Amino acid sequence: MEKNKNIAQRLLDQPMLSRVRRNHALEHATMRVLAERNPHRRLIGRSSLWGFYVYGDVSTDSLFEAAQEGLRRLRAGQREMAIHPNCGSNLVVSGSLAGIGAFLALSGGFASAANATEDRPSRWSEWLARLPMACLAATIGLLLAQPLGPLFQAYVTTRPDVGGLQIVSVTREQRGRFMAHYVRTTG
Repeated sequence: MEKNKNIAQRLLDQPMLSRVRRNHALEHATMRVLAERNPHRRLIGRSSLWGFYVYGDVSTDSLFEAAQEGLRRLRAGQREMAIHPNCGSNLVVSGSLAGIGAFLALSGGFASAANATEDRPSRWSEWLARLPMACLAATIGLLLAQPLGPLFQAYVTTRPDVGGLQIVSVTREQRGRFMAHYVRTTG
């Protein structure tokens, strides 16, 4: 088990992936600071290798200040700033667990799938009989995802130890009727 952990950690620590994870942590910290200042503002973020985008109505100066504050707080050891309750990673974990649970319930599990033959095609009545179990399995998957999504963020998709990450610039872009900002980082 320890060997597998080391392999996974080495993968997550690859320079390009580590940089995206640090930018993702800074994106979350920035969004949390912005939410503290205006809890009703609706924004969306997306991280990249060289920084992150923020989509929504926010001034460039406010975003720059929030990014600086988020970076300062991450450096001060506030690791929780790297975890965001509305992160897409939570949706991925939820969807995956719900989908796998429903699939296993509808297919009758792996044992049933292994015993299937072309001589015995599945019947709609069998599938419909499994539908309540699929709904239950999907619901259990969604419940399990509530604690697992933030853990997935904490250990896989973000890296709160931002190291020498620095904010280079914040630029505003108008995309049709949508406003976007790009926070460019280095380090």
